[in-house]
Amino acid sequence: MNVLPKGHKKLLRAWAFYDWANSVYSLVISSAIFPIFYGALTIVKDENGAILKDTVDFLGISFNNDSLISYVTAIAFLVVSVLSPFLSGIADYVGNKKNFLKFFCYLGAISCIGLFWFNLEQLWFGLLCYFFALIGFWASLVFYNSYLPDIAFPNQQDKVSAQGFSLGYIGSVILLVICLGMILNYEALGFESEALPTRLSFVLTGLWWIGFSQYTYAYLPKGNKKATLTKNVVFNGFRELRGIWISLKHNVQLKRYLIAFFVYSMAVQTIMLIATYFGIEELEWGEQDATTGLIISILLIQLVAVLGATLTSRLAIKFGNIKILIFINLIWIGICGYAFFIVSPQQFYVAAASVGLVMGGIQSLSRSTYSKMLPKNTIDTASYFSFYDVAEKIGIVIGMLLYGMVAQITGSVRNSILFLVVFFIAGVILLLRVPIKNPALKDRM
Repeated sequence: MNVLPKGHKKLLRAWAFYDWANSVYSLVISSAIFPIFYGALTIVKDENGAILKDTVDFLGISFNNDSLISYVTAIAFLVVSVLSPFLSGIADYVGNKKNFLKFFCYLGAISCIGLFWFNLEQLWFGLLCYFFALIGFWASLVFYNSYLPDIAFPNQQDKVSAQGFSLGYIGSVILLVICLGMILNYEALGFESEALPTRLSFVLTGLWWIGFSQYTYAYLPKGNKKATLTKNVVFNGFRELRGIWISLKHNVQLKRYLIAFFVYSMAVQTIMLIATYFGIEELEWGEQDATTGLIISILLIQLVAVLGATLTSRLAIKFGNIKILIFINLIWIGICGYAFFIVSPQQFYVAAASVGLVMGGIQSLSRSTYSKMLPKNTIDTASYFSFYDVAEKIGIVIGMLLYGMVAQITGSVRNSILFLVVFFIAGVILLLRVPIKNPALKDRM
């Protein structure tokens, strides 16, 4: 197949379509069905719904169930943070970004399928699958994101980034509806209980991810360079990151933006990862089915997020990226304050709709803002985006560890959410320090 030129509509569409393929992991595994499945396995409730036990024994230690999954999540993100410099350096130098993207896609997808066998008797295997699924998803994003400046011109990047997130939300919602239909209609489908269709949801996630990603692989170029893999190349990524860090001294705008992104992204990603666990343990569902209610709220988030990502890209064109990011952070502060007091499903739905409106916007705009701030004629984009992803992942490690510690000490997620307000406030302050007018970047911001 002929290599499509930069900016070609078919190439942009193929790149954005990977979001359609891989976002089912974010929804089914990270946000919806797996957290509910994990909660059902690890929480014991009485007839009135009151929690009798929420601890899990693992490696001879008794953990709060929320703390255990948050610690595993934090360790996985730490591994991704360490791997990214190695991988990006090799990929950029040898020019095989697409092969790395494929490898981590398949690792994550196969691990999702492995969650079919998750149980308390073999907890280590289930947690290992969860661990590798997370690594596969996030490590693949290093290479996926790094393609953005390669395939799109600066004036296209906001739009195609938002298109990717929108496709991801739509695709993941479709699969979630299919999975929800299986779970709620298990008797009509011939299943004895909800357990088997729930586990089959993990299999469908992996197959969806592998299957639809083939469209992206058919059009993405292999990479930018061609060289022989040598011993020195293995550590090339760290040398490039060091070079990028040094270069930031001469790029005040990019440096200050990265610091702000690190702080507010820590809070955003943590909330996205713990939202369902919060709904399971902190809400008074009464006679309403918690599983259905939580999935409905997550569907609401995804559908509203499509609107949020599109609206944000348009507002950024009119008012500028940094100003809109500041505004979104202010909305997040209000959402966290509201979430601290919610107890009913109806209040949770209001919070979910609000989160959806700003979740897609802050993710897509953060990615495209960083892309447009990169120095012109940059070739080693994987290393630049590795730096971006490392900052994001370390922030998640810190956020999840803090969340796990607060949950372990207080037994409540509620206090953790209120604590995250501090990071959004700091994000606003730091974004205000980012120079908006920069002659070298004026035509791209």
